[in-house]
Amino acid sequence: MNGRRPAMTTRRLTDAGAPSTLDLPPGSWATVLDALCAHFAAIPRETWLDRFERGRVTGRDGTPLSPDHPYREGLRVHYVREVEDEPVIPFEATILHVDDHLVVADKPAFLPVVPSGRFVTQTLLRRLVEALGNPDLVPLHRIDRETSGLVLFSADPRSRSRYQALFRERAIAKRYDALAPALPGLAFPHVLRSRIGPGEPFFRMREVDGEPNSETRIDVLARGDTHWHYALEPVTGRKHQLRVHMAALGAPILGDTLYPDLAPRADGDFSHPLRLLASGLAFDDPLDGRPRRFESRLAL
Repeated sequence: MNGRRPAMTTRRLTDAGAPSTLDLPPGSWATVLDALCAHFAAIPRETWLDRFERGRVTGRDGTPLSPDHPYREGLRVHYVREVEDEPVIPFEATILHVDDHLVVADKPAFLPVVPSGRFVTQTLLRRLVEALGNPDLVPLHRIDRETSGLVLFSADPRSRSRYQALFRERAIAKRYDALAPALPGLAFPHVLRSRIGPGEPFFRMREVDGEPNSETRIDVLARGDTHWHYALEPVTGRKHQLRVHMAALGAPILGDTLYPDLAPRADGDFSHPLRLLASGLAFDDPLDGRPRRFESRLAL
């Protein structure tokens, strides 16, 4: 053996364009490669070696690093996120509003807001940046990949903190619509408060004992024979909060494969979307005080 790795087979790689940044966390690793493999446990070591070989891992100044570059806590590393054979999401978002400070889009189900997991280019953010020619776009909040509806973006870094404060200070009203099994034994409107924490596996959440850190107001808009149309108003914004709360009441949202834990969808199966729609956003604009109201044009 000559010490070189075997040539890798030809693959179709898609990257996110702009590199991501990581300040190496505390640890006892010998090299940057070891630290990255530990921090991103789901990415094989062979994949990181391939990225190093192609100059896709660099230091603070953009100089490519070698796999045996010594580890140092706090060392800033830039890397390009890549996925192999990224799935294509065949649904388009609708841009509902554009001004100098804000962009509002109606996101279809299955499209991620930002790069994550297997998705780096098939995202709402990437599509909006390309459509509007504004690389400064940043989402002010997130909704799940499987959730459809309204997403608000900051278009100008100079006013971004003013709009971010709306979410931090709970000064923005959010409404969701959902289809879920009937709850005839529950009085409405109903307020559910509980503590939500990490579950198993890591991407699931669950209700746990302790002081409540989540609150959802639930009402019924229409009653069917087996499924009802609910209005959900999250007071807090915990990960998967609405899905966890509805499942805890015994009414998991239709199309949900996590709560309860069902078999995941096969790639390319878009036949049973999650019936959860981010249908309304309302707030007073922090720049001029005028009321802002946005309604989704999508339907359950």
